[in-house]
Amino acid sequence: MTDSKYFTTTKKGEIFELKAELNSDKKEKKKEAVKKVIASMTVGKDVSALFPDVVNCMQTDNLELKKLVYLYLMNYAKSQPDMAIMAVNTFVKDCEDPNPLIRALAVRTMGCIRVDKITEYLCEPLRKCLKDEDPYVRKTAAVCVAKLHDINAQLVEDQGFLDTLKDLISDSNPMVVANAVAALSEIAESHPSSNLLDLNPQSINKLLTALNECTEWGQIFILDCLANYAPKDDREAQSICERVTPRLSHANSAVVLSAVKVLMKFMELLSKDLDYYGTLLKKLAPPLVTLLSAEPELQYVALRNINLIVQKRPEILKHEMKVFFVKYNDPIYVKLEKLDIMIRLASPANIAQVLAELKEYATEVDVDFVRKAVRAIGRCAIKVEQSAERCVSTLLDLIQTKVNYVVQEAIVVIKDIFRKYPNKYESVISTLCENLDSLDEPEARAAMIWIVGEYAERIDNADELLESFLEGFHDESTQVQLQLLTAIVKLFLKKPTETQELVQQVLSLATQDSDNPDLRDRGYIYWRLLSTDPVAAKEVVLAEKPLISEETDLIEPTLLEELICYIGTLASVYHKPPSAFVEGSRGIVPKRLPPRTGSSESAESPEVVPVGAPPTETHASVIPSQGDLLGDLLNLDLAPPITGPPLTTSTVPLAGVDLLSGGLDSLLGGDTSAGLPINSGFAAPLVGPASLAPPISGGLGDLFDLGPGTGMVTGSFVPPKSVWLHAMKGKGLEISGTFARRSGSVFMDLQFTNRALQVMSDFAIQFNRNSFGLAPAAPLQIPTPLAPNQSTDISLPLNTIGSVMKMEPLNNLQVAVKNNIDVFYFSVVYPLHILFAEDGKMERQMFLATWKEIPNENEAQFQIRDCPLNSDAVSNKLQASDIFTVARRTVEGQDMLYQSIKLTNGIWVLAELRMQSGSSNLAIWARFVQCCHELSIRCRAPEVSQFVFQAYEIILKNLDLSLCSGFQP
Repeated sequence: MTDSKYFTTTKKGEIFELKAELNSDKKEKKKEAVKKVIASMTVGKDVSALFPDVVNCMQTDNLELKKLVYLYLMNYAKSQPDMAIMAVNTFVKDCEDPNPLIRALAVRTMGCIRVDKITEYLCEPLRKCLKDEDPYVRKTAAVCVAKLHDINAQLVEDQGFLDTLKDLISDSNPMVVANAVAALSEIAESHPSSNLLDLNPQSINKLLTALNECTEWGQIFILDCLANYAPKDDREAQSICERVTPRLSHANSAVVLSAVKVLMKFMELLSKDLDYYGTLLKKLAPPLVTLLSAEPELQYVALRNINLIVQKRPEILKHEMKVFFVKYNDPIYVKLEKLDIMIRLASPANIAQVLAELKEYATEVDVDFVRKAVRAIGRCAIKVEQSAERCVSTLLDLIQTKVNYVVQEAIVVIKDIFRKYPNKYESVISTLCENLDSLDEPEARAAMIWIVGEYAERIDNADELLESFLEGFHDESTQVQLQLLTAIVKLFLKKPTETQELVQQVLSLATQDSDNPDLRDRGYIYWRLLSTDPVAAKEVVLAEKPLISEETDLIEPTLLEELICYIGTLASVYHKPPSAFVEGSRGIVPKRLPPRTGSSESAESPEVVPVGAPPTETHASVIPSQGDLLGDLLNLDLAPPITGPPLTTSTVPLAGVDLLSGGLDSLLGGDTSAGLPINSGFAAPLVGPASLAPPISGGLGDLFDLGPGTGMVTGSFVPPKSVWLHAMKGKGLEISGTFARRSGSVFMDLQFTNRALQVMSDFAIQFNRNSFGLAPAAPLQIPTPLAPNQSTDISLPLNTIGSVMKMEPLNNLQVAVKNNIDVFYFSVVYPLHILFAEDGKMERQMFLATWKEIPNENEAQFQIRDCPLNSDAVSNKLQASDIFTVARRTVEGQDMLYQSIKLTNGIWVLAELRMQSGSSNLAIWARFVQCCHELSIRCRAPEVSQFVFQAYEIILKNLDLSLCSGFQP
């Protein structure tokens, strides 16, 4: 008879019977009683009253009974801590039992009993078990250390268990090694600041040796540990990859994904030119394909991971498109994921296959799947230009099926195709208009309205079509109402004489009859535009629209790199970092892929230009992947920065002027500047919004006292603005800027341009720690939301009292800008002369003494070419940027300028500028010393000289920093 009989009893007074049986002299009866107790405990009955009686049963040689008693102890020890101490002596005794299974069982149970009073008794038995002759006991003891650390971390450190655990990594038994790695990894995760897994080539070699012999779960622990190792060069990375590659053929999918994670990470260190790189790409594809033949649940996990891999390295699976074709019996969650990957892998080489499949999917019975398939056809058209015509033809065939939801999805994606390829496929509009009556979903109706408004001049009855939508205006969703308002205004600007009543009606509905603030505000804006400046209205409403991007749903590159480091975990399934869903993980520094070396793949992993290297572009790159530095930027603190002088604002008076006073009547009756016909029969609504009086000087810069002329000291050279964040990287936000020093303060002059199709607001800015402690001195104040195609100029005051960290290069500044859309990261290099202090003129005697004190090896020499200025002009120009001439003399026809500079952090720079008469070459010898009042030892900082030289070039030759020859090696 099986043990199920113990779960069927419902007798009353059972506790007393069990108590008697537990104290029986017969071993079998005692064993039966313990089984009944465990059964009752399992189904939720409280049997804690039997604790002393069960503990008495520990004194037995029967392994099965001992296991049962230990199981009971683990469950009730926390509620009966005083009673649990009774069992300590037995635990200690069992830890010295000749049977290794009993020794291991005892130490495992003691580790699972989370009672502080017992932990102190656990130390000695655990120390012995960690050095036990039997590997089974050692591997169990290794895991016990992690459990004990969770209960009392200080005790583990004081007893030296962590060092013993590190020693076990060199154990001869692979399972002991795996468990030691697992325990250390778990402890390291809870204490990210500790460097427990201090891996080196020797320990990595031991782990790789153990990898071949331990169990599958041991292999996973070791592979995860390897993924956290940073090889010193590409040769070591290749060696590790070669030894990990055999794990790709393992039967356990978790081992395969862990191996893929290691290889994906170390591939960053391999040059694409290596033969091995291509071989590795080929080896990665088959195991990923094999994962798709497992159960649906495993398939889904594999597909979510493959989705990440394809975004990072599409070349791995570019020839495996057929594997992702949907099967009829796939669950919907697998089908949708496969569809997503198909689109990512679509290319001119396989687009014909993909479209044939997608057209087939569009005739399936599952509505969600069909919708996604139709959308996928549109995404293929946008991604692969050569296929656009075939995709449009396929979509028209689907529209002819007259299946309602298919037609509606097709219209939505055709709108996107029009945006991507303007004036190319508009011949299909007539077919779309035929299906107008069948549209009942807001997104489809909004898309159709957009098409009618955008191409109103090509549709003869556009006014009738839009009027049909207007009849049920208040019943429409906000999305449709907004689109209808814009479409009718577009139609009016294109056909003003025919649509006066229509535009007046929609403006009245939007501004007077609607409670939606977005709709009402947009209505007022259009009303104001039309009534005051028809030309501006036409430029704004009918402006050329930016093309939509090919891939709108790609994961942001920084997040993608982090998720690649978590392949095979929940993070790779959720496509979110662990900090987003694991409680207590906020302090963990996000993982990053190592920077790519030995390759020209700068587009995939942009890096800061090193000192002495020529710049690849004149604008700054996206924030570089510098390991732990990004952790600061990701925790973007939006609290007000270090307080400084607030930006002043001007009060704008409101005037109760009717918008239509000389407004739309003037537009149609007497103003022909916009090319609109004259007609005085436009009846205006009686109620209009209050208008804003124009600013006194015009422009947001003057209105908010942000104009470039305010308080500017002329003479200090300001480099021209360059693009720091391109719209493509900033999801439509473009940021240009430069640095300036005015009135003894540093400013970052920024221009924000919205090239997206939505309003941007809630701007904030933060700097990462940098070499000179640059930080915002005031919040980033953009006074009004930034509308599409609008720009605004901001002058952000900076101070130099922020956190300091030496950067590479020294004048690198990492910036994070947040708005209502996302957080964007980029890095810029600033000219060093913005940090030159106004009190930098040194006395002559002090100059001479300091010059002699600085060692000769701190002297650096450069040449400034193509500078035709004479010594007076050079001195004046440099002094305007706080480079002061202390003395000058002429020796053998050469003009010698001795100059001093003081940086904001107290470092003095001494320079001798020698000018050849009749020549355009100058030479600079720069020396550096720390202020005595700030530092008691002399500072040797020759690395600063390169950037001081750049400052000389920038000032004397009026250069942009990116064009400075100081970047040349």
